[in-house]
Amino acid sequence: MDYKFYYSNNCGQDDYGLKYIDDEGYGYKCNKFKVQFPPQHQDVQPGMEYLMYPRPIFDNPKYQGSNKLKDKVAIITGGDSGIGRAVAISYVKEGASVVIVYLNEERDARETEQYINSLGGTCLLLEGDVKDKRFCEHIVNETMKKFGKIDILVNNAGVQYQQKSLLDISDEQFDYTMKTNIYSIFYLTKSALKYMEPGASIINVSSITTFYGEPELIDYVTSKGAIIGFTRALSTNLADKNIRVNAVAPGFFWTALQPACWEAEKIPTLGADSPMKRAGQTYEIAPLFVYLASDDSSYVTGQTMHINGGQYKG
Repeated sequence: MDYKFYYSNNCGQDDYGLKYIDDEGYGYKCNKFKVQFPPQHQDVQPGMEYLMYPRPIFDNPKYQGSNKLKDKVAIITGGDSGIGRAVAISYVKEGASVVIVYLNEERDARETEQYINSLGGTCLLLEGDVKDKRFCEHIVNETMKKFGKIDILVNNAGVQYQQKSLLDISDEQFDYTMKTNIYSIFYLTKSALKYMEPGASIINVSSITTFYGEPELIDYVTSKGAIIGFTRALSTNLADKNIRVNAVAPGFFWTALQPACWEAEKIPTLGADSPMKRAGQTYEIAPLFVYLASDDSSYVTGQTMHINGGQYKG
C-alpha cells in the first residue's frame, strides 16, 4: 500500500475516523468533538471556581427534592465548589443540613453558602486543611456542637498535579498529594465514626484515572487507588454496624481542579475521549450522591460507582 496517498477530510463513520496514514505506515484517527471550554490555567490548587470560564453548572433547576435526606446532617469536604458544591446543594434540596469544609477558597465558599440560603437550607462553613489531623477533629467537634449528629460523610477534597514523568514528581509533591487525598480521609472518617449511627453513609471520591492509569497523574492515581482499597475494607468492617461505605469514581467533570492541574491546551479536550464526547457538569453527578446517602441504597456497600459518559465501563 502506498501510505502517502491515503488522506481523508471526512473523518466520519464511513472511514472509521481514519484521518491519514503516513509514509512509515502509521495511521492517525480523527476525534471530532465540540469544544466546551477554552484554554485556561490556574496556578493554585485546588483551584477557584469563580475564575473559570464558562462557570460550571452546579444545579439542575428541574431537580425537585422529595425529603430523601430530611433532617440528616452531612459533612462535605471540598464542598465550596465543583462536585462538592453540587452535592451540597442537592442534599439541601433533599432536606439535609450541610457542613462545607474548604481550604482557602473563601469566595467560592460564600457563593455556595448564599445559594444554599436562597433555597432555605442550613449550612456551616469551616475553613482549614484536611491533611491536618487536628483540623479533622475540629470539623467533627464543630458539627456535633451545631447539629448534634453526623449522618453522612462525603470525603471529596483533593489535589492533582500534572507531571510528564515520575522523575518530575518531588518528594514534597508526593507527600502533599497523599496526605491531602488519602490521609485526610483516614483522619476525618476515624474522627466522625465515633458519632455515626446505624444507617449512616460514608462516600469517598476516587477517580476514573485510577482505573485506566493516567500517565501524567502518577501520584494522584496512587492516592485515588488507595481510596478504593480503603472503601472496600472499611465497608466490610462496618457492615455489621449497618454503616455503608461506598466510592464514586468521576470521569472528567468541569471543576476548578481541571484548570488548576492541566496545562491550558488540554482543557478544550476534556471528555473528548468518552463516547459522549464531552465533560460532565457537576449537577449531573450529584443525584448519585443523594442515592448513596439515602435509604434508597440501604443494600449497597463496598461499591465503586462510575460516572464518566461511558469512557470507562466498570
